Amino acid sequence: MEEQSIEYRYDTQLLLEGEDLDEDAIADYITEHFEGDCLLVVGDEDLIKLHFHTNYPWKILEYMRSMGEIFDIVVEDMDRQARGLHG
Repeated sequence: MEEQSIEYRYDTQLLLEGEDLDEDAIADYITEHFEGDCLLVVGDEDLIKLHFHTNYPWKILEYMRSMGEIFDIVVEDMDRQARGLHG
């Protein structure tokens, strides 16, 4: 059985609550400053939902926290999932 390699290990999701948020500016900044894929940034000036695959979820959390309050944070290890493990 061939083992599949996952380039970006952590599926990172969260909600960001703040003021004057700009989903396009956030998406652009993440694209320019963080390695990853499957980026999704949607919302409005008060609430943004983020989904991103990366090897450094703590950097994304730190960046998003700099703009407001983050909550409903989920970081899943897709490598563990691919190997049939939980967590």
